[in-house]
Amino acid sequence: MALVHDTSSPVFSITSLNREQAESLVYDDPETAVFHLLQQSTKLEQQSAELERLNTELAKLKEGGPHAPSSCIPPFRKQTTKAARIGKSKRGAKLGHKGSSRSMPPNIDRREEHTLDHCPDCGGVVTCRGRTSAKRERVIEDIPQGITSEVTEHTINRYWCPCCNKTVEPVVPDALPNCVLGHRVTTFMAWLRFGTGISLSQITDVLNAHLHFEVSASGIVDSSHRIAEILLPWYEQIGEAVKASGALHADETGWRVAGRTHWLWCFCARDATYYMIDRSRGSPALSKFFTEAIDGILVADFWGAYNSVECAGRQRCYPHLFRDVDATDTEDGSEGWRAFRKKLMRLLRDALRLKKADHGSEARASRRGLLDARLEQLIADNEASDNGNVRRYLKRLRRHREELFTFIDYEGVPADNNFAEREIRPAVMLRKRVQGNQSDKGAVTSAVLMSIFRTLRKRGLDPLTEIVNALRHYTLHGTLPQLPCVTAKG
Repeated sequence: MALVHDTSSPVFSITSLNREQAESLVYDDPETAVFHLLQQSTKLEQQSAELERLNTELAKLKEGGPHAPSSCIPPFRKQTTKAARIGKSKRGAKLGHKGSSRSMPPNIDRREEHTLDHCPDCGGVVTCRGRTSAKRERVIEDIPQGITSEVTEHTINRYWCPCCNKTVEPVVPDALPNCVLGHRVTTFMAWLRFGTGISLSQITDVLNAHLHFEVSASGIVDSSHRIAEILLPWYEQIGEAVKASGALHADETGWRVAGRTHWLWCFCARDATYYMIDRSRGSPALSKFFTEAIDGILVADFWGAYNSVECAGRQRCYPHLFRDVDATDTEDGSEGWRAFRKKLMRLLRDALRLKKADHGSEARASRRGLLDARLEQLIADNEASDNGNVRRYLKRLRRHREELFTFIDYEGVPADNNFAEREIRPAVMLRKRVQGNQSDKGAVTSAVLMSIFRTLRKRGLDPLTEIVNALRHYTLHGTLPQLPCVTAKG
């Protein structure tokens, strides 16, 4: 009999049992057989209940919800945009809009004339007579075939300086000391890597196969480290420019360094973006950037670490709060929650309308005071609520009561943190391709070069030209010029 009996417990477990053994067990010991049948029945009921629960959760994901992954939602159940629902999803300019085309190049480098002796259709001899015009022009722009690197041999004359009592020689401004690659190609490689997010293998393919410029992945990494070290003062100037702005936006996202989880911080203003990669997601990382109090307004989400920043004021992101409320709606349909939600959303939407309204200073100040009074009344009316979600939102409102209507008091301060999310997106796209960094040094290089390329682009400047000029200046004088401050028009 294949039974295992524990003398300390009346529980039996059947490891293997054939038909003959089962019949013998039923006739010889019916109580044991009944016990095992009941035990197996209970186990099957538990497994059936667990399977039903998993199927229910899967069905909810497929129906769509605030936390459902996009891949789990069938295409026919995905919510369409508002424009598509009202039948205005057609892309492009409106009917009758003036079209735009590529402008003519300023210079013509080469001219070709095309003639014809026989008709390409029937083979007959053609003449210049007829209804057609004598000629027409067509301009074509293309990349010339066989692009190769330009190799320059510099003959450096040495001289004797009697004042210094040593040999001196002129400086070659086209490359860094002890570097065989020029400024343009090193800057171009760094821009492909940290400005556009191309992987190392793709950069080597572009340079080796298409531009016929032999370079290795290790060479790209080494040159990027060197450029980042030289441009570090620009990186610090970007940070100071961000902290000196009237409205400072902040956001953070995950990053991997040497296989460990780090955090990419993004601090941005209208004309500057500063990236920082740190091991911490809390106040220790913020204390490295905010070394002293700032005079501007910090716009961020509800992450608690931002409370440690000393600033003139804070504005919390409304879309984050709206998304949390929508997620709570799917979980809580009680009357208490619906009543609280209705008053809260009406209050926040009235604040958004007041920002856009054209009121006088006195009327605006009066309505602004009413918003504060309504918020305090909302908190007081729900202090005794027994709804867990209501209590959770009351705790958030009490903590951030001074940070919900700041955007009404200051010009240029929005009610959302969309600006920081747009600025962190290029770094997120780079993260998808490079999967983080292999060392702390690589993380610093990434943060420095991403910040510089992004800031120069926001200021309406050509990053390649500006960095090449800065490297030439550094090679000649040993110092960097100031970070260009020209901003883009509009």
